[in-house]
Amino acid sequence: MADKSLIGRSTGVTTTEVEKGRLRFFAKAIGETDPVYFDEEAARAAGYRALPVPPTFLMCLESEGRNPQAIVEEVMGFDLGRILHAEQEFIYYRMAFAGDVLTFDTRIADVYEKKGGALQFVVQETRVSNQDGEHVADIRSSLVQR
Repeated sequence: MADKSLIGRSTGVTTTEVEKGRLRFFAKAIGETDPVYFDEEAARAAGYRALPVPPTFLMCLESEGRNPQAIVEEVMGFDLGRILHAEQEFIYYRMAFAGDVLTFDTRIADVYEKKGGALQFVVQETRVSNQDGEHVADIRSSLVQR
């Protein structure tokens, strides 16, 4: 069971390079049809320096280099069989592109209950920055255990 003492606790800092092939695969998987996500020439013609990162792809990269199961079970104290992804929010400050090296710094931002403790929530916030130290995005996501 998660408790408020977890607020502020780091769940890790990871760094990963954004690879072109993975961007193309993700864009195809989500049904993206804009050629800027597949074709480097189309991306440059649209004013991008490389293939842009599709908006929700940051969640895929955020979990790299981590053991999400261990975080959920050992840090949060949740049972994997009883959790749901409750909410996700992205705030973007600048674009990320193929070839960028992104750093994800994640902390537990809140722990709370609803319905008299029947639902337990843990909110994580992740700051994403690029290889130049520029703030790319903030990711906020919530898990709920019933």
